[in-house]
Amino acid sequence: MARQFVLDVALTEGSDFESYRVGANALAVESLRALARGEGERQVYLYGEAGTGKTHLLQAVCHEAAGQGRRAAYLPPDMLREAASGSLEGLAGLDVVCLDGVGLLCGSPAGETALFNLVNEARAGGARLVLCDRRAPRALSPGLADMASRLVWGPVFQLAPLGDGEKREVLLDRARRRGFGLPGDVADYLLRTSSRDLASLLDALERLGQASLREHRRVTLPFAREVLRAGDGS
Repeated sequence: MARQFVLDVALTEGSDFESYRVGANALAVESLRALARGEGERQVYLYGEAGTGKTHLLQAVCHEAAGQGRRAAYLPPDMLREAASGSLEGLAGLDVVCLDGVGLLCGSPAGETALFNLVNEARAGGARLVLCDRRAPRALSPGLADMASRLVWGPVFQLAPLGDGEKREVLLDRARRRGFGLPGDVADYLLRTSSRDLASLLDALERLGQASLREHRRVTLPFAREVLRAGDGS
């Protein structure tokens, strides 16, 4: 079963530590890099609002671990929803396991039992865990009496959102990685007109990149207005 999880989930290209804008999250990133390399903490819990880079960091851990020859698995939220009615049996045999949205396992006896067993088996067998959710561990209210204590066996980090200047740098860097130029006035336009969370900004940037490639046009401010307004139906 562990092999199935490893093979079924493709990591996003570019979701590595180098492309993560650290901001105020340096200690969390340092702890995760060490964990991925088999050093430091055995378990880390991340939480924070949408757009703080939780998924990016979990996938970065797997990229880093794989680069060190370690066996790693990233389980996205949709897979955890399925696991809530089954089990996570076998994952503790890997080196690193990252669960994205552990709150989805809480609230059902089967899900909480599966998570409880995974944490215990990982601790006994040497696997390292990264758990994350939008909510802090104490807000998950797991039904098992000892579950809450298992979630905080390692450090807990609340990820801080990026400021506008840092988001702007992320947009410029992502555009460079995607192979197209993003003028500064277009980056400023995205920050003014898109939802302020990073996920929405990157989605708008992806739409611009795809339209630029499809229409063989440079990304300019008039082009950005045309593409994004069309996408909004306005």
